Amino acid sequence: MGTLAFVCAMPMELKPLTKRLGLNRAEMGGVALRTGALDGHPVVGFSTGMGTKLAREQIDRLLAAVHPERVVVFGITGAVENQTPIGTVMMPALVIDHDTGRTHEHHPPGGEVTKGALWTTNIMTPPNELPGLVEQGVIALDMETAAMAQSCEREGVPWSVHRAISDHPSDDIDQEAFQVMNMDGTLNVGKAVRYFARHPRKSLGMAKLAKFGKLATENAADAAIAAARAAWSTG
Repeated sequence: MGTLAFVCAMPMELKPLTKRLGLNRAEMGGVALRTGALDGHPVVGFSTGMGTKLAREQIDRLLAAVHPERVVVFGITGAVENQTPIGTVMMPALVIDHDTGRTHEHHPPGGEVTKGALWTTNIMTPPNELPGLVEQGVIALDMETAAMAQSCEREGVPWSVHRAISDHPSDDIDQEAFQVMNMDGTLNVGKAVRYFARHPRKSLGMAKLAKFGKLATENAADAAIAAARAAWSTG
């Protein structure tokens, strides 16, 4: 049995998986990652950074260094409506690349897909565009999965995606708030301080989002682990 790679965008998404599996810092083929085992099988954990460019570049490095038998993508995702509960794990039937329109069929191991599509985009989607996406069958938004899927398919590596809802459109995350994060997924402390200095009333809302994000990352990690076990049990 070859190595399974758990891949996410941000360190905050990797943290609960690292804790659950007791992964250790390591380097393989010049790539910094986490290594360990699940039920006796070798696994690695890896974060690419945010956005399709970093996702594509970094997963290509991972695939070349590790040659994983399977890639399990996991992490948080934004809802396109306000009804789906925070923490709900989405395993969409399709992943659509906003830039190219390319569609990737999703076949998660041992589980039925969530009807609908995951929309991968590098831009903040305006609220007035969300109803149109819903009509197209989009159920959630992210910034990396389509790029990861394309790289895996090019190399003939099976992949799946397990993302948990971390926010709703009503949470009103604007571009300025989003930019307090660096593209590697770490907090830009200077931008965060300046943002809250300009918008002190938004601190409570951001604290709520942090709580939601923690729940979503934990649920996504649990779903990724379950997917790995399902892949091994089905051969």
